[in-house]
Amino acid sequence: MIRVPLARLVAFVEEDAPFGDATSDAVLDDGTCTAILRFREAGVAAGLKEAGALFVHYGVSATPRAADGDRVEAGAAVLELEGPVRSMLLVERTALNLVGRMSGIATATARYADLARKGDPRTRVAATRKTAPGLGLLDKKAVLLGGGDPHRFTLSDGLLIKDNHLALVSIEEAVRRARAFSAYRVVEVEVETAGEAVRAARAGAEIVLLDNMTVDGAREAIGALAAAGLRDRVRIEVSGGVTEATIGAYAAAGADLISVGALTHSVRSLDLTLEVSRPRQAD
Repeated sequence: MIRVPLARLVAFVEEDAPFGDATSDAVLDDGTCTAILRFREAGVAAGLKEAGALFVHYGVSATPRAADGDRVEAGAAVLELEGPVRSMLLVERTALNLVGRMSGIATATARYADLARKGDPRTRVAATRKTAPGLGLLDKKAVLLGGGDPHRFTLSDGLLIKDNHLALVSIEEAVRRARAFSAYRVVEVEVETAGEAVRAARAGAEIVLLDNMTVDGAREAIGALAAAGLRDRVRIEVSGGVTEATIGAYAAAGADLISVGALTHSVRSLDLTLEVSRPRQAD
C-alpha cells in the first residue's frame, strides 16, 4: 500500500497554523484531553493511518478502532485519541479534512466498482490524474482502499498517447516512437472512433482508450477490434463522462477498465466529527 511521507502531512498542519493556533493559545490552559473520531455517515474508511500519524507526531496517542478500507456504519468510532489538548485541537481540522476527503473518494470508488461488476465482474474501475495539486498521492491511495485502480500516478509513470499528441504525430508513428523509447512500459493510445481503435491496436498499442464515446460507440469500437482479429491483443479502457447510471452498461459492452474522473475531481467528503472531552479522573 502507498506510504505517504510524514513531512507532507505535517506541511498541511503548518499551512493551517503557520504561527500556531491563536484561539487555543489564548483561551486554553495546558492539560490533556481525550477524543473520538467518529463517522456521521456510512462509508469506506480511508486516511486513518495518515491522521493517526499526524496526531502521534504532535504528541497525541492514537488507537485505531477501524482499519483503512473497512466499510463502517454511521456513528462508528474509528480512532481514539489522548494527549495534550492544544496538540489535539491543532491537528483536528487537518485530520478531519484528510479522513473526510479520502473516505469520500474510497466510498465513491467502492460504489462505482460495485456498479461496474453488475455489468461484468471482470471490469476494473480506475482513477484519473484529475486531482488537486498536492493531493494526488492521497487521492490515489483512497481509490486503492475503495477497491479501484490508481491508474498513472504521474506523467512519469506510463506512456499514454492522447489527443494533443496525435494532433502533432500520427497514431502509427506515436506508437512506434513510444515502443522504441521503453521496452518496459505499456503503451496506451486514446482514440475517438472505431477506426482509430483498430489503427492503434494494429500499430502495437497494448491498451486502447475509448475517449468520450457513448455506450453504443464503445460497443461499435470493441466490435471492430474483434472483427479485425485484434480484440484479444489489447485491453480496452473507457473514459470520459462515465456516471453511476452508465458504468454498468460500459462494463457490459466489453470494457476491461473504466476510468472515472469524478472519483477525484468532484469529491464529496464524508461527514465526520471529533468529540473531545476531559480525561476521566481517578477515584
